Amino acid sequence: MLPRHFFLLLLHSFALLVCSSPQATAQSGIQLAKLNYFEIRTTDPERSKNFYQSLFGLPVQPGSDGRTVLQIGNEQQYMAIRAVADGESPGISQLGYSVSNYDLESTQAALIAGGFQEIEVPDIAEQGINIPLTTWVRMRGNTPVLYFSDARGLIVQLTDTTWCSGNGSLGNQCVGTEAMSPGLLSLDEINHFTSFVNDGAGANLFYQDFFGLDIQAYQGPNSPVTGIGDGKQFVMYAGPFPGGENAPANIHHASFNMTGFTVDGVLTRLEEQGISARGQRQTGPMMHYISLRMPERGGAEGGTPEVYFTDPDGILMQIQDITYCGGGGYLGNNCLE
Repeated sequence: MLPRHFFLLLLHSFALLVCSSPQATAQSGIQLAKLNYFEIRTTDPERSKNFYQSLFGLPVQPGSDGRTVLQIGNEQQYMAIRAVADGESPGISQLGYSVSNYDLESTQAALIAGGFQEIEVPDIAEQGINIPLTTWVRMRGNTPVLYFSDARGLIVQLTDTTWCSGNGSLGNQCVGTEAMSPGLLSLDEINHFTSFVNDGAGANLFYQDFFGLDIQAYQGPNSPVTGIGDGKQFVMYAGPFPGGENAPANIHHASFNMTGFTVDGVLTRLEEQGISARGQRQTGPMMHYISLRMPERGGAEGGTPEVYFTDPDGILMQIQDITYCGGGGYLGNNCLE
């Protein structure tokens, strides 16, 4: 007999197959507001903190329950740094959305009504592919934080729009960030995540259907950009890849946006940080490179330049203009209305 969560996974996959509209009204009633968080796991958290603070001037949010939490921009957006656990490799472990009119109990109830199963808090290193379509609440100090693992094993955090990784029932009791000198580059926001999963088409349909998200651009005929929030933020789901049908979800990279973006200006600052051009080498730690997204992938004639770099652990990040929305044009800012 199949375990209950695998049976639910089959039911959900069937529902996606019969879904006729990729821009359906949200079935869950959960209103996602913005991307507001992601977490990286590193071999040396102190080194990673110093790297990101030196490059971007990100201040620390105190009271983070064993993690280092850095604020991005002037709004409620954060990246957390924690040490790798046994069996883990460096990478991005989870992403987070803020939810309009958030209430933990009713939000989790909506997940359960949509086919998710409530479970005990899993080990921090547990891969989501082993617990698909589940939801749980992890306590961080006195703050309950809601999570789910989707059908493809992507782990997602849901919090209130006022959440700042602080104390209290909503995690919004924060004492302010520690003062920090300006970095080499100044970030405005988290812009997007690209996730490699075992069923990219199914993942796109799920988030569009269950949360009522719209397609805001295409990076190829079968590569929709699933928008969130202000029309610039998005998440892309790609896959399957050869031999990866049963692979765990992988958040391939995170992307930031900034005011005053120029390719040469960003590359100059990256090199001042000790990040060298990749050239013909295999991608490794502390490298940068440019990917030109051509018209067949929704880019500009001659290519939309997309700037990538890796941190000391080889975790991949991207930097784009404040107007970037994953679309066409030189700045990638021509998207669907």
